[in-house]
Amino acid sequence: MSLSSLYLAWQEDLPRRLNGVRKTRGISLAMADGVVLKTDHYAPKGVGPHPTILMRLPYGRRGFGPIAEAYAERGFHVIIQACRGTERSGGEFDPFANERADGLATLDWIKSQLWFDGRIGLTGPSYLGYTQWAISDALPPVSALAVKVTTADFRPVVFPSGAFQLNLWLSWLQVIDGLRNRPLATAARMFSGDIERRTERAAKTLPLLEADKVVAGHKVPFWRHWFGNAIGSDTFWTELDHRHRLNPTTPPVHFISGWYDFMVDPLLADYRRLVELGHRPYLTVGTWFHIAEELQRDNLLETIVWMRAKLMGDASGLREKPVRLHVSGRNEWHEFDRYPPDGGKAQNWRIGTDRTLTTGDAVSAGSDRYRYDPADPTPNLGGAIFAFTGPGAVDNAALEARKDVVTYSSPVLTEEVTMLGQAKVTLRARAGLPHADFFVRLSDVGADGISRNICDGFVRLTPATPLDADGCWTVSLPLHAMAHSFLPGHRLRLLIASGAHPRYARNLGTDEPINTATTMVANEIEVLHQGLELVLPTYRLN
Repeated sequence: MSLSSLYLAWQEDLPRRLNGVRKTRGISLAMADGVVLKTDHYAPKGVGPHPTILMRLPYGRRGFGPIAEAYAERGFHVIIQACRGTERSGGEFDPFANERADGLATLDWIKSQLWFDGRIGLTGPSYLGYTQWAISDALPPVSALAVKVTTADFRPVVFPSGAFQLNLWLSWLQVIDGLRNRPLATAARMFSGDIERRTERAAKTLPLLEADKVVAGHKVPFWRHWFGNAIGSDTFWTELDHRHRLNPTTPPVHFISGWYDFMVDPLLADYRRLVELGHRPYLTVGTWFHIAEELQRDNLLETIVWMRAKLMGDASGLREKPVRLHVSGRNEWHEFDRYPPDGGKAQNWRIGTDRTLTTGDAVSAGSDRYRYDPADPTPNLGGAIFAFTGPGAVDNAALEARKDVVTYSSPVLTEEVTMLGQAKVTLRARAGLPHADFFVRLSDVGADGISRNICDGFVRLTPATPLDADGCWTVSLPLHAMAHSFLPGHRLRLLIASGAHPRYARNLGTDEPINTATTMVANEIEVLHQGLELVLPTYRLN
């Protein structure tokens, strides 16, 4: 037992250790094309047979070593493999492109080992979850998945609503490039906030194609390849989309995510797909962001319980209801039979005659105007972003004070309002240019006057977006899923802007391609009060 695995066991209140562990590091596995991937095996020292857990990742094996050891100490063989082109594995890293073929080759190797007993579980967060979906239809009959903060289809993650999730890819590029070439320095930069600072600087680069040199100091092949091939190309994404592997024979799945994860909505779509197919997947969602400590530790206890139930037939620790959700505001966990739960009721909020959010019938006939200037883009603040510093719920005062933002607030609540699921905003607006973005955010204004963001949504409009007869857009905009209680004494606040940079690459106001665009044109925006509506999926909790 290492000190790190001992700490994890104490921190996570894990089941007792069953055995020692024998570690074999640096195994060279040759893929079908001869490329060698470095692989570690953590084997339980005890009488078998033992099921196997596989994790394939682009972030380096050593950082996941304590997690692997904790699994192995509880009776699992564990295989950790560095993906192609990462850490010391050979080949070139091309995100998503090789995970199906390399995963199948690795699976074949596992099946050929004398210690493999026919039972296997796949686990891990983010990119590790994608590698699970890539081979999920090729697993043996006794198998299970624990997919976390991920999705089977990354296209809407990379290009949400037709925009480009710039912050995510500039930051992730630094992590992937840095962990291979400068692992210790990169780890230090994660904790110091330097990743975010470099992302902010690089996001100002025009054309964006050159931003890789700002954050990494050199051209990054996959960044250039994506800009040249991934934008607007259905063909590029066909082989990278694994949603068709969610089918009637998909192994048991436990989905784990956070309400402030930028992939929570695609993950929930994957969950609902399996429910529609007749599966009974488990779902756990906390008020976490993508790299929250709880998720970074791989939700060890949840995964051990799940794998014991599905691979070992020991369901003693498995909760009765499959869905467990954390409700912020109340700061409580609640369990349900399904998501979204039964019993929801839509609550409609509009803009009243005094520019407040109201559930009444009196609606303002006015409008609000602001100027969006890509040379000084409306910044992002907190929220569901990939960041080591600054994600999640934050004080929105600095954002709400900007001239290119409008806000509408409710009166002080006298009763609790609990939303569970996706709020939706119907927006009516017009603009001087046919290229416009709309960023909408719902916040909770506490009794202390601090406005903290709960959920938000984004849409990019183009000359192809239909207009009403009066020249306005009418847009239905879903906000990301959330479970939150607005308590008595608090207020709701709706924020509307035309950017959240660099979370989403700023709209430059032109038809130039995103990778080579250099021209910036400011836009005059008008938001109409009539037709502006916020719909909350509300519930009464015990």
